[in-house]
Amino acid sequence: MAGVQQAHDADPHVATEVLRSALSQAGIVLPSLGADTGSPALGLVELGRVRADVAMRLAEALRQNDTA
Repeated sequence: MAGVQQAHDADPHVATEVLRSALSQAGIVLPSLGADTGSPALGLVELGRVRADVAMRLAEALRQNDTA
C-alpha cells in the first residue's frame, strides 16, 4: 500500500483522525474510536465495539474500495 507509514512511525492520534475522516466519508461512525493512551509506546488505536449493522457497512465499504 503506497503511502502507508511503518507501524512505529505513525502517530496514533493522527491515525485516529485520518480513520475517523475516512469512515465519515463512508457514512460510518465508530463511537469508541480513539488513540489508546494505555500503551503509548505501541502506538495503538482503539476501534471499540460497533453494532452488527455498522460492521456490515464497514465490511461493504472495504469491499467497494478493494474492487475500485
